[in-house]
Amino acid sequence: MRGVSFDARAGEILGLVGPNGAGKTTTLRCVAGILKLDAGSVLVDGVDALAHPVEAKRRLALVPDEPQLFARLTVWEHLELAARLYRVPGWEPVARELLEELELYERRDTLAEALSRGMRQKVAVASAMLHGPSLLMLDEPLVGLDPRGIRTLFATLQRRAAAGQAVLMSSHLLSQIEGLCTRFLIMREGSVLCCGSKAEIAAQLPALRGDASLEEIFFSATEAEGR
Repeated sequence: MRGVSFDARAGEILGLVGPNGAGKTTTLRCVAGILKLDAGSVLVDGVDALAHPVEAKRRLALVPDEPQLFARLTVWEHLELAARLYRVPGWEPVARELLEELELYERRDTLAEALSRGMRQKVAVASAMLHGPSLLMLDEPLVGLDPRGIRTLFATLQRRAAAGQAVLMSSHLLSQIEGLCTRFLIMREGSVLCCGSKAEIAAQLPALRGDASLEEIFFSATEAEGR
């Protein structure tokens, strides 16, 4: 990772894209405080994550690319655990609303080990959102979701952004996230190549048309000589 600098703004969904090994997961883990920075700083909702790591972590949530649930806990018990860890008062109505929103409420008493990959993914998302983080980060959240699950998740993320949260998500499924994200952060080999809306990034790549797709922008940016 070299000189990675960007902001995820309140009310937006920022798409983090790049080839395998670009540093997407590492970036998310650094922001979340899982990996230690050698230099630089991370601010989460104005809180210095290096000086005040616990307070910063209270203001964010990270859903990893392979969520590890507790096999013998039910869906509801996972949300109860999240509520206890983050000390969320009156969490039950919020938990019910999240489960209904993600189409999980009918499975609230199901053990995690009995859930499909997509359902486990949605349980992890619901648990991450329970404490109302200012920054919600998701690493490849579409893996394992069927088309209905993707549509449900997108609607949930759009509602969170509309409520003022910042959403940062990585994905290889460019065509899926093209219409969802407000801006895009394109990385390669641990560096940021460009950041902005599709139009803003395309303007930096003179070989592209103004209506270039995200896929065209991605390949032009990541395969350009000298970048």
